[in-house]
Amino acid sequence: MPIIKTYETNEASGELLEIYNEIIKVRGSVGNNAKLFSSSPELLKQQLDFIKYYSTHPTLSMPLLASIRICVSSKEECNFCIDFNTAMLVNHAKWSIEEVQSMKKDLDSSKLTQKENALLKFVINSMKDPHKVNENDMDELRKLDWQDKDIIDALNHGARMLATDILFNAFKIEDYKA
Repeated sequence: MPIIKTYETNEASGELLEIYNEIIKVRGSVGNNAKLFSSSPELLKQQLDFIKYYSTHPTLSMPLLASIRICVSSKEECNFCIDFNTAMLVNHAKWSIEEVQSMKKDLDSSKLTQKENALLKFVINSMKDPHKVNENDMDELRKLDWQDKDIIDALNHGARMLATDILFNAFKIEDYKA
């Protein structure tokens, strides 16, 4: 049971109900990842804008972004997020469970390009110790044709996932079954 007030669709009103209706149109239901922010409709709108931005990102693929989220969430032991993103890779990108497990362990996947694997490693290593990031790291990514916009977008994606994992874990959202 969450230790913060979350709102079910039948409890929502006003702005929250409008947001929930938008989510239902797109996804068919309101998941715990949206209910997490239901006490603060403004934060929920920001989270939805974040999701929309990355869902149509011109250079960061869905499998790369899901891999970033899985690797971040694995460190934080946010099972809801790990399971959600694993399902995305299995169901939409046609990865096997074994391929997801291997990627989590090695930060390398045969399903990602060499270029994507390098960015994945950069993001996860940067999150472990951001003080170790240096110009050589950036140069290596640029040699692979990553633009600075892509690099900051990828690291921002990982950092926001960490923030979401912290909220999920602190408020016991992942244990909550609606």
